[in-house]
Amino acid sequence: MRPVRAALVVTAVLGGLPASAHEGATTAFAHIVVSGSAVRYSLTLADASRIAPASPGGTDLEAFAQAVRASVRLTNDGTPCAPAPAQLVPPAASSLSATVVVDFACRGAVRRLRIRDDLPDVLGADLHTLAKVEWPGGTGQFAFAAESREASFEVGADAPAARGAGSFFWLGVDHILTGYDHLLFLLVLVLGGGGAWSLVKIITAFTVAHSVTLALAVLGIVTLPDRFVEAAIALSIAYVAAENLLAKQALSRRWLVSLVFGLVHGFGFASLLREIGLPPGHLAVSLGAFNLGVEAGQAAVALPLVWLLMRVRGKPWEPRVAATVSAIVLGVGLTLFVGRVAFA
Repeated sequence: MRPVRAALVVTAVLGGLPASAHEGATTAFAHIVVSGSAVRYSLTLADASRIAPASPGGTDLEAFAQAVRASVRLTNDGTPCAPAPAQLVPPAASSLSATVVVDFACRGAVRRLRIRDDLPDVLGADLHTLAKVEWPGGTGQFAFAAESREASFEVGADAPAARGAGSFFWLGVDHILTGYDHLLFLLVLVLGGGGAWSLVKIITAFTVAHSVTLALAVLGIVTLPDRFVEAAIALSIAYVAAENLLAKQALSRRWLVSLVFGLVHGFGFASLLREIGLPPGHLAVSLGAFNLGVEAGQAAVALPLVWLLMRVRGKPWEPRVAATVSAIVLGVGLTLFVGRVAFA
């Protein structure tokens, strides 16, 4: 009964755990429109509550708007573009998002646009800004982050399909490594997965499944409400952890469980790319780079984990440790599920 008690204790004490899969990271969306010598930069912060309060009574959105103006710099063929005063669109009563608009005036028609984004210095190193750039006859995209702050676009012609692909690869890596719910699911999935061949089938099924639904969701073929997806992901963690505790031995059908819940996790991976609305002409490359990043991040976690499990298989204390870990993860999964259902 000790593992069960551990699950109940964890469920009781983790009430403050973030309800969202990527609560530790900050996501912003930039829409950049080029028209002649003018450039309109619109930044939407998905959760304005992340801005540090200026006083106990509220959030200093005006100061944030000016910080955006100072942190984003544009140049046209090496010549700086002049920013106008920032315009703030405060969050609606039913929304947490806030939008800042800055109009830039460049010297002459924009031909070679270079964007420098230092917003991680304002909102933290975990910020990712997914940017879509539009100009007459062409579009481009880039994922800005603390380690990738600059991007260039040849305006006047359609951008090469590979532009920005590297940034989406690293976005995928970061998305899986900071998505603790996906990692917890992977942990309990392989913890009760049996031998090496069984683990290979489990991880392969999960990879194939989430790759399929990631593509379907980003392409707009199949979409599900984010609240439903987040709750289902939490439930998948709790279910597999509970299965580990109740099963007497490794389950031969665990790969099927991995396949089914992998479909759900793929919709979770797609949430970021759906928000940016990737241009159709560049969708395949950006989507492929993001998915490769997710797989690389997953492999970085799964391979050492599988190696460790193979080393401890057969040890007399291995079942007890596996049960305790599963119980703790069960508590986390139930906490996440309740939080995502109750506060959605």
